[in-house]
Amino acid sequence: MIDRSAPPIERSAERGPGPASRTLAGFIFASRWLQAPLYLGLIIAQAVYVVLFFVELWHLVENAIIAGHISETEVMLSVLALIDIVMIANLLIMVIIGGYETFVSKIRVEGHHDEPDWLSHVNANLLKVKLAISIISISSIHLLKTFIEVGRMEDGVVRNADGSVLYSWDGVLWEVVIHLAFIVSALALAWIDRMSHHSPAASAQPITAGRIEAGLRGADTAASAWSGAADPDGFITVRVPVGSPLPEGARTVDER
Repeated sequence: MIDRSAPPIERSAERGPGPASRTLAGFIFASRWLQAPLYLGLIIAQAVYVVLFFVELWHLVENAIIAGHISETEVMLSVLALIDIVMIANLLIMVIIGGYETFVSKIRVEGHHDEPDWLSHVNANLLKVKLAISIISISSIHLLKTFIEVGRMEDGVVRNADGSVLYSWDGVLWEVVIHLAFIVSALALAWIDRMSHHSPAASAQPITAGRIEAGLRGADTAASAWSGAADPDGFITVRVPVGSPLPEGARTVDER
């Protein structure tokens, strides 16, 4: 049990970290810039996906309009392939911007009319949840493509034009199991993020400044648990550490 009546620990400001400690700390802190080339590499990968998108789009236009020998199912599969590329590109953007903002440096785009809504409150937990949701969306696209292909399954397999096996029933089953595993992982991450926001430390009423008037007239328990002195009106004015919960019946009054 914490004794709140005990005086706070006084720390001397005269003794601080030495030059060697400050140099080492600065070097460790600057090491975060080693991640910057990784995000630049992801930008190059994003450019590759842009080129791949237009290649797939050209194939779709060439087969559907110019050649004119493409079925509705093939068009649907080509469109799903384009959507798949877009979803992966969105995932890359989220990793590049959110990861750089969280782990390297602030991007400082406050007030920009194109600033993403999620960037203002991005953190490691939120980024994990959003990435998990994006992965589930990408997996759903792949699973939908598989379901369209298995419509022509014969003897438990789907074969290409050259006779090679494209899909099998056990392969489809494993795709469904992996997709469900992604969903369970995303739910677990969201639950952990929700629990972190409802923990006692996070839900405790913050006290930044001011004083607390405990309107408990004649409350010996409040006076014994919270250091303070009663004024002539019978109220107790106390000061408590930042982040400590208020006693029952107390309220915060800003000092002027």
